[in-house]
This record gives sequence, structure tokens and C-alpha cells, in this order.
Amino acid sequence: MSAENLNIQQIKHITVVGTGVIGNGWITRFLANGFTVTASDPDPSAEQRTREAVAHAWPYMEKMGLAENASKNNLYFEPDLTKAVSEADFIQENVPEREELKRKVIAEIDKHAPAATIIGSSTSGILPSTLQADCTNHPERVIVAHPFNPVYLMPLVELVGGKKTSDSNLEKAREFYAIMKMKPLIVQQEIEGHIADRLMEAIWREALHIVNDGVATTEEVDASIVYGPGLRWALMGPFLTLHMGGGKQGMRHLLEQFGPALKLPWTKLEAPELTDELAEKVITGCETQTEGISMEKLEERRDEFLVELQELLEKYWPAATMNGKL
Repeated sequence: MSAENLNIQQIKHITVVGTGVIGNGWITRFLANGFTVTASDPDPSAEQRTREAVAHAWPYMEKMGLAENASKNNLYFEPDLTKAVSEADFIQENVPEREELKRKVIAEIDKHAPAATIIGSSTSGILPSTLQADCTNHPERVIVAHPFNPVYLMPLVELVGGKKTSDSNLEKAREFYAIMKMKPLIVQQEIEGHIADRLMEAIWREALHIVNDGVATTEEVDASIVYGPGLRWALMGPFLTLHMGGGKQGMRHLLEQFGPALKLPWTKLEAPELTDELAEKVITGCETQTEGISMEKLEERRDEFLVELQELLEKYWPAATMNGKL
């Protein structure tokens, strides 16, 4: 059976290749949705780390709602990549973000995975055409499926097809991730960094300039987002937020009123040089913000917040869909 004939309902067994933070997040999400998962990682300590990560995240999956047959016991380990992918119905690749390594691993997966199995890569910036370039069997089933941390709670997954990716496989991937209670967003054309990372990177660059120039500390920059645009963006995003800022005429009036300001030098766009001095400012700032609080406690606070925030989002934005309609 070719990948073109894949039946989404037949997917039962998922293989996750690479078990870092993102890989473990995927494993948790797949298990919580009732799938059997085989994890593959050559690191001897990977299994223990993964099982600990799943156990830590599981209470939040229970709050979000588990599938009827969801179980942490449906997780298996197979360090041999060939064996791990040989019977997979769906594959999620998460090896380190190095182009040469990802191309090699994905090409190896393509050699041994069943023809009907879609291969999704969690890459945050590499083009899918690049990732599928060395695949000799079925490059049309290779896609980018870029999630956000923590994967087990964050709903967005950006789906990007390469030059050889078939539209039908991209659509089937969209259907599959929707089953995972995610919000799959098909990116219309491949671009480095996809969509969300490019937007976050722009803010990150500007934030570094602000800290580097002594305009604000890391804590003050964070506060400016948390108590300002971040609150609105959680519900509407940048375009609709500004549309409402234009009053009854919406974006039409806003662009007439504030369009000329786009020419003002309010942003620097290019990142500042990451000098030792700037790095120390950023590191010290973040450590000061979190002094006396462990990373585990920060993760717990973040996850509790994300669970409640999604409940709130569903209450006030139940009709919002990924095709832009309200």
C-alpha cells in the first residue's frame, strides 16, 4: 500500500525518533490520545528520561482529558532505528537541528518504513524540500510537522510540504494531528522558520537590542508582553488585535491613521552582535527573575496556566478555526 492510500483511522502505532524535550512531548501527547508508541534513541539513558518526562506531564494530560484506552504502559523502546520504524503507521522525527544529521536520519527512515507511513519532522526551520532530498523510496510522504513546547499541551503544529510532498499526504497529516486535539496549520509555501518562529524571532531580536542598549531589563521586557500585547494575542493574534484598534472601520481606518508610522525607525530587525557583555546581561537577568525557583516549579506553573488558558480560549473563541473564519 502506498502512502497515497493511507487511511487515517488505521493509524495505531506511532514511532518517535529522537527523545529530547520535543520528542518526549510528542510521546506524551500520542500516549494520551490512545496510541501505542515506540521510541527510538541510541542514548542508553533515553528510556529512563522519557519515562520520567511522561510521568511528570501525565497529570496535565488527565486534566485535558485522556482517550479511553490511553496508558503510559503503551510506550516501548527500540534503539535500533530500522526495527523501530519497520512497522510504524506514523513517524515523528525529532533528532537535533543539524541539517546533515536530519537528512541522513530521514533518508534511513524512508528506506525501512512501510510505504503508507507519513514521516513528520519537528524541525523548527529547515525546509522540507531539503529534508526529503536524499529519500529514494517515497519522498512524497515527508513533511515538516513543527510543534511548540510543551508539545503535550500546545495545540499548534505547522505543517509544511516540500517540492516532492503530495497534497494528499499533507491533508492526511492535517487530519491525523487534528485527532491529536491539535490545531494543524498548513503553511502555503515553504520558508525558513515557517510562520510562528519567524514572528517570535523578530520579537526576540528587538528584545535583545532593548536589553543591550540599556532600555529595559529582561524582566521589564517580559512584563511589557505579559501585561500588554500578550494578553490580547492569546485571543486574537496581531492582525485582529489591530483590526479592533481601528474602531468601527477596523483595519481600514487603522492603516490610514498609523500606516505612515511603519516608516519610523521603531525596530532594528537585524540581531545585535551577541557579545559576552550582552550574553551576561541576558543570562543574569533571567537568573534574577527566577531566583529561588526551580525549573521544575516553573514548568508546573506554566503547564497549569496553559491548561486553564486553553479552557478560557475555548470558552471565548469556540468558533475559531485554522482557516481564519470565525
